Amino acid sequence: MTILVGYVPSALGEAALLAAVEQARLRDESLLVVNTSRGDAYADPRLAQEGDLERVVRELTAAGVAHAVRQLVRGRDAAEEIVEIVEAEQISLVVIGIRHRTPVGKLIMGSAAQEILLRVPCPVLAVKAH
Repeated sequence: MTILVGYVPSALGEAALLAAVEQARLRDESLLVVNTSRGDAYADPRLAQEGDLERVVRELTAAGVAHAVRQLVRGRDAAEEIVEIVEAEQISLVVIGIRHRTPVGKLIMGSAAQEILLRVPCPVLAVKAH
């Protein structure tokens, strides 16, 4: 089986990646790092740059964790992409970073974390940045 981690190049993404590596080691499973963007913004801070992904690959290789990295820019939000992957592949755990949002922010923007928690059939580990 595989652990999926939703990665963004930020403190949240790094916390999620660290937790996912720990889980992969504990469970003796591989890791699938997924970075997504809707592609509708000129500069999307959630879209990892080539250097970010190269660093992630170096760190996972050095940690001795079997891994794959996917970057998806298909006009869909992160929750949709993650749910689709979980439904199509043998994913045992999803690891995501979460942050505090105001009730109004949740109402207007929705919550990818909430969507993932409600829709995926496997456990979800939600972590905060340190």
